[in-house]
Amino acid sequence: MDQSTSNHSDVIIVGAGPTGLMLANILGMYGHSVTVLEARDSLIDYPRGVGLDDESLRTIQTVGLVDEVRPHTTPQHIMRLVNGRGKSILINNPRTDEFGWERKHGFIQPEVDKVLLKGLSRFPSVQVLFGHSAYRIEETESSVIAQVTVPDGEGGTSEHHFEAQYLVGCEGGKSPTRKRLGVSFDGESPSTRWLVVDVNNDPLGTPNVFLGADPKRPYVSIGLPHAVRRWEFMLHDNEPEELATDPKFVNQMLANHVPDPAKLDFIRRRVFTHHARVAGSFRQGRQLIAGDAAHLMPVWMGQGWNSGMRDATNLGWKLSSVLRGMARDNILDTYTDERMDHAKAMVDLSLTFGKIIKITNPLGVAARDSASKILNFFPSVKSYFADMRFKPMPRYTKGVLADPTSFQSGRAAGVLSGKLIPVATANTKASPVGVQFIQPLVHTEELGTVRLDDAIGKWWTLMVWGNDPHDVLPAETIAQLTELQARLVAIVPDTQYAWAQRDMHEETLVLSDVTGRLKKWFDDRPTPMLLLRPDRFVAGACLNQDGPKTIAAALESMTFIDARTSAPQPAGNSIGI
Repeated sequence: MDQSTSNHSDVIIVGAGPTGLMLANILGMYGHSVTVLEARDSLIDYPRGVGLDDESLRTIQTVGLVDEVRPHTTPQHIMRLVNGRGKSILINNPRTDEFGWERKHGFIQPEVDKVLLKGLSRFPSVQVLFGHSAYRIEETESSVIAQVTVPDGEGGTSEHHFEAQYLVGCEGGKSPTRKRLGVSFDGESPSTRWLVVDVNNDPLGTPNVFLGADPKRPYVSIGLPHAVRRWEFMLHDNEPEELATDPKFVNQMLANHVPDPAKLDFIRRRVFTHHARVAGSFRQGRQLIAGDAAHLMPVWMGQGWNSGMRDATNLGWKLSSVLRGMARDNILDTYTDERMDHAKAMVDLSLTFGKIIKITNPLGVAARDSASKILNFFPSVKSYFADMRFKPMPRYTKGVLADPTSFQSGRAAGVLSGKLIPVATANTKASPVGVQFIQPLVHTEELGTVRLDDAIGKWWTLMVWGNDPHDVLPAETIAQLTELQARLVAIVPDTQYAWAQRDMHEETLVLSDVTGRLKKWFDDRPTPMLLLRPDRFVAGACLNQDGPKTIAAALESMTFIDARTSAPQPAGNSIGI
């Protein structure tokens, strides 16, 4: 990285924020050349995002940086919503770990962003160029050309151009890429302003989060890693933004929280306004947008940073598929299809949660607090909030997937509707297609006991419970999966591992279900065969005999190019799986 500047690459990423850095790591992991252009001279070094979820940590695990990121996190970050008297209205403490990690973490964003940047040094094909401002983009039939200005060290600038097959704008909410594409940015920017105060040497020391639904002045108090504390205070309409730099005013805000605000070690004090917007499309031609460039959301659910990670996770493998000649570029349209609805759902949830917190009308406050007391009498409702089940998990119904009942390509209903007895007797009729697969521990002789993703690799996986894929699929389907470079995996109970290792095909990866969680998952659903995408979402799920039809429909939905039957494609880099 940065050893020598190349003006040609597979992908240009504009913006070295977290989304751009993660996307560069994913593409670098797959062996593609990437140029990251950042107008700033360095990464932003002050705290911004403070919440990291299990889905994001799973992506960080995939790119091989989880051990470097974990020291900058506080796992199991508990959130308590309290009223003006300090009494808990709601406690959010999810204990589930179905994706392999704790559901919620506090984190120090600048430190994690630094890890993502340093991680790019592993890839000779990735360069990050600071002080490079892209001011004009020209798109041709086969490429995108970025005109860039660079300071010359003497007060002036020099001009350079960079060319790539695709460009992804990750430049934040004011994204020039989005504006250039002319797509809408629908939503609202509530007029409520908040004073944010970050300090070192946390004077409270409590490790979790308090959302103060105080009608006099709603506030937030967050304990973060590395002894950092964040407070946020809602400003009233008659309080100008300049008060953020007035030590007397800031100390007044903090007076009810610490004995002596004047002795705090301040990192920053600033005013911000929440935004709730989603772009009308995430792609036009060879240009795409991701992260805050594609969606802005209020901070209440801590999903801004995480939504950017989801974008990179979804887009990275699709760009790689196109660049390697495995799929036509129609697959990039599914990026909008799959990510937009979930981004909207997270924006709506964050707005709703914010409205609950900032109620100041006495009647509204009384109604909210009374309702919370009643709901706490119902365990199922209480656990709904405590376990964070109100958070909409991504479920794709249109995109790279196949319906398990009709075998329709590109669409999948949310329920199983087949008439066979295995469906009628299933513990759940919810379709696993279009949702993220679980990540329990598995065991192999070679790796020992590891998380599932570390065993199956970073690309496509065909997984079968209790059977060898080579035994239940015809030769033609196996050949298609080979062209896809999919890993063929058999999951068996720990008691059957030795038998499966001895008797199954030598190219089948046999995994022992040491915890029984995979057995429970397959027992609940009549879908013993799964086709997992590189982002760990289920593209296809079926009974073994329906495997050929399901796999064919899923491949059609990604516009798969079978090199055996198609015209020769340009040579690409090999996938690091």
